[in-house]
Amino acid sequence: MSTLIAAPAQRTTDQGTGQRLAGPAPALRIGPLALDVPVVLAPMAGITNTAFRRLCREYGAGLYVSEMITSRALVERTPESMRLIRHHESETPRSIQLYGVDPGTVAEAVTMLVAEDRADHIDLNFGCPVPKVTRKGGGAALPWKLGLFRDIVERAVKAAGDIPLTVKMRKGIDADHLTYLEAGRAAEGAGVASIALHARTAAEFYSGTADWSAIERLKSAITGTPVLGNGDIWSADDAIRMVEQTGCDGVVVGRGCLGRPWLFGDLAAAFRGADSKVEPSLGEVATAFKRHAELLVEFFLGDESRACRDIRKHVAWYFKGYAVGGELRARLATVESLGRLDDLLAELDWSQPYPGEAAEGQRGRAGTPKNPALPDRWLSSRELGDVHRAELTEAELNTSGG
Repeated sequence: MSTLIAAPAQRTTDQGTGQRLAGPAPALRIGPLALDVPVVLAPMAGITNTAFRRLCREYGAGLYVSEMITSRALVERTPESMRLIRHHESETPRSIQLYGVDPGTVAEAVTMLVAEDRADHIDLNFGCPVPKVTRKGGGAALPWKLGLFRDIVERAVKAAGDIPLTVKMRKGIDADHLTYLEAGRAAEGAGVASIALHARTAAEFYSGTADWSAIERLKSAITGTPVLGNGDIWSADDAIRMVEQTGCDGVVVGRGCLGRPWLFGDLAAAFRGADSKVEPSLGEVATAFKRHAELLVEFFLGDESRACRDIRKHVAWYFKGYAVGGELRARLATVESLGRLDDLLAELDWSQPYPGEAAEGQRGRAGTPKNPALPDRWLSSRELGDVHRAELTEAELNTSGG
């Protein structure tokens, strides 16, 4: 393994009061939240529901963020949005990510979460590259309108009060329209508790290699707020290397944990200075896969059929590199009940050892670079004109639904 970062040095007294403290200093503070390892699970649509968050938490430590929730849908209290913000009693701190393009609606959604005690941490999404989001001026497209970005963040921070509010963003729209340094300074000025940067542009989508040097530049520009790095963390070694190369305060892990919740165990060990790594047998993978399915049944309120339909997309990720066979993989990818899942998993060679490099590396779709979908004439000005203001209002109305 690469050189590991030692566990945080223990402070025995509070520098302000002189009173004795218990335990080591936290590895990362996000407002009042003290994390013993500087690791955050990235929000991923259709993935980071409470079932997957709970599973990841069972293996490691850090902050585990919900799927992206549309602010308008939350304000309207749609059944799907209310289900997505529900946390299991074991989840603490509770973390929710919001998406929105209207300052008032975002602030109203934050106010609701705080007033009803539904979150301990709120993140704002300014990094989504998906066309249905960017073509409405949201996600990675929004920071181009710096005034709008600043207004959303300032109002959200004010509405959050004592609850830490953070932002996650990309480098910009494309190589000619970078926004991350200006947006980072604006977010710090607004009082956010941390800033996370996915070191790709919207145009890059998930293709190529993340530009970690951008994380380093943002960290140099932001001096009073934690900066977290995101992009191409496929292993604990990658996470340690990112911190060493960029100086960032922590890491945000997305696709690297797909089908591999034990990655959070590797990350916790690495950041605590331990040279250890989870290398599961096929039986241990099967056990985790079944556990994930059972948690999904609970998440879908006992709907076993829906849970099985959801777990199907995880088959390729969990069994990456293992000798399972195409025919059995296909049957797992069409499983309809937990009983049938048990039968299929019983066909595996549970003693099969960890396959090494074959199970490592990139997972999830990378795609290819593409021209981002944007509102008409979005790039003609950094200011938000009346036409785009009206379009954004309409976009909020049209994005209702979780």
